[in-house]
Amino acid sequence: MRLYSVFLRHQLTWGRAAVIAGLGALAVLIGLTITLQSTEKVVDGTEFINGFGFTVVVPVAALMFASAVLGDTVDDRTLVYLWLSPVPRLQVAVAATLASITIALPLVFVPLVIAAAATGAGPALVGATAVATIVGVIGYCGAFVALGLRFRRALVWGIAYILLWEGFVATASETAAKLSLRAYTSSLLSQFTGVGLRLGTLTVGSAVVVPLVVCVLATLLTARLLGRADID
Repeated sequence: MRLYSVFLRHQLTWGRAAVIAGLGALAVLIGLTITLQSTEKVVDGTEFINGFGFTVVVPVAALMFASAVLGDTVDDRTLVYLWLSPVPRLQVAVAATLASITIALPLVFVPLVIAAAATGAGPALVGATAVATIVGVIGYCGAFVALGLRFRRALVWGIAYILLWEGFVATASETAAKLSLRAYTSSLLSQFTGVGLRLGTLTVGSAVVVPLVVCVLATLLTARLLGRADID
């Protein structure tokens, strides 16, 4: 798909890649520290992966790439060329979402799985980290592609969601938690490892399915936004 290739080339920049690579390297170093110093590796490792990997690394990586894939076309006023092209809007939205997932997923999957293994917590945490990273990146990327198209300064809005909603509001009620993607990644970690985590109260089935549904619905929203002539 030509659009997918175009989005892929323009989305990956050295600056963005360096930021995520730095966070990944830090995660691995902290993981090594845990295995050397902790006496409760499963608990400490799980809390670390949840508190750093899925509170910072995964959502920030998805935000940086996904919000830019169409957001940049709004900022540099090249979105008009997408409007004028005969390509169906849904195809554009799917290509943008897939491109952001393609870039973000390996950049966070590899270091987080290595970090989980480095903690010495065992295969349960490694497996949970792998599954949660995949579904988390997919969910966040779908949502943040739509965010980047709809709002200018999408990074600010995305950080506000990550810090305020997921960090504070979601912990206040079960209803708010279900609107937080972090609750689903936390639940996967908790269910796999048996370590109790704040927000980690959902079933494995819902923790896997809901972020995928979020991605699909967000992609449909992106397609609808692309078809609106009043977007500027």
